[in-house]
Amino acid sequence: MALHEISAELGNVPAARPAPSARKKRHWRQYALQAVILLLIAGFIAYIVSNTLANMDRLGIRYGLGFLGQAAHFDISQHFIPYDATSTYATVFLVALINTVVLAVICIVLSTILGLVVGLFRLSTNPLLAFVATLYVNVIRNIPLLLQLFYWYFAALATFPVVRQSIVLPGDIYLNRRGVFFASPVPQQSFTAFAIAVLIGAAVWWFSGRSARRHRISTGHSTWLRWLGPAAIVVLPALVWIVGGASFVLDVPVPKGFNLTGGYSLLPEFAAMIMALTFYNAAFISELVRGGVQSVAKGQTEAATALGLTRTQIYAKITVPQALRAIIPPLSTQYLQLLKATSLGAAIAYPDLMLVFAGTALAQTSQPIEIMIITLLAYLVLGLGIAAATNLFNRRVQIRER
Repeated sequence: MALHEISAELGNVPAARPAPSARKKRHWRQYALQAVILLLIAGFIAYIVSNTLANMDRLGIRYGLGFLGQAAHFDISQHFIPYDATSTYATVFLVALINTVVLAVICIVLSTILGLVVGLFRLSTNPLLAFVATLYVNVIRNIPLLLQLFYWYFAALATFPVVRQSIVLPGDIYLNRRGVFFASPVPQQSFTAFAIAVLIGAAVWWFSGRSARRHRISTGHSTWLRWLGPAAIVVLPALVWIVGGASFVLDVPVPKGFNLTGGYSLLPEFAAMIMALTFYNAAFISELVRGGVQSVAKGQTEAATALGLTRTQIYAKITVPQALRAIIPPLSTQYLQLLKATSLGAAIAYPDLMLVFAGTALAQTSQPIEIMIITLLAYLVLGLGIAAATNLFNRRVQIRER
């Protein structure tokens, strides 16, 4: 037999697999190595904890979570849940956490909307829009966020008038140096039934929307189910309102003396944080949007143009949905950066998690380890929540292989 024939035959012979016993030994070696690494990590953590506790006992420093049940004895300028000076440190943590979450959510929504608009403007064929958007991005991205925060708080908001000369906007909204004042809803007896009706209407909208979408995909025709959801979320709460009376009334702010009474007020620090974080992060998000849109093949837009679609329809139905697949992964990182940037609120005395709990509460309780661990875990959980939500949305927009 020729040499090339022998080589051909040998080339067709599949590689021999290791025996089952050899594979089991290899797996056991891997498990043993992982167990040893975990034991070393656990031993190192146990050593750090025991050494820290021994040093705290030697110095007479208290430790434990018992302080969370003690009264705080200090006020917080902004709180979205009931709070006073007699509330516990656990309530202080909850108030500060809610302040951080509300600020982060508002800034994420506003910066996403603004970033989408600016990103599309940068791609506009209108030279003026493209120039303004490019100037905005290049200026905002290259100025430190802390400096921008100081500008909005010490310069821009300082130009607001005093209380007696407040700027009155439609809807009884007052703007002055003390903040933003607006009407707040006060629940009445039928509010619980009204809230349940809203939840039921939202559930009906979700289920009917899914059913209508499946029917349209399978048959190619629309169904009356697509109108059931919007009707339910309007009719059910309206019936509760008519039968049970008003579910809530508005407490409108009213000028009185040198201040405003009634309604709800937002601190100037809160407004400055929203402005600084929104404008700063929108500049980065706009670049993600621009890059995502440019990643869509030109053949897609050319085909849409040949079908007679307008530029708005092309962006809404073809370009942006496909660009989301490239935008969402880095957008998650930008959201995490925004969440961590909320800690800069301590620079202008915004009562967030960093200032109130890791600042004032730490100074009063003298238990830095417990407070810092709780604060770190809070930021970690919030960050993991943002990452999980964006990953879930990212899986929905990605192309699924069949």
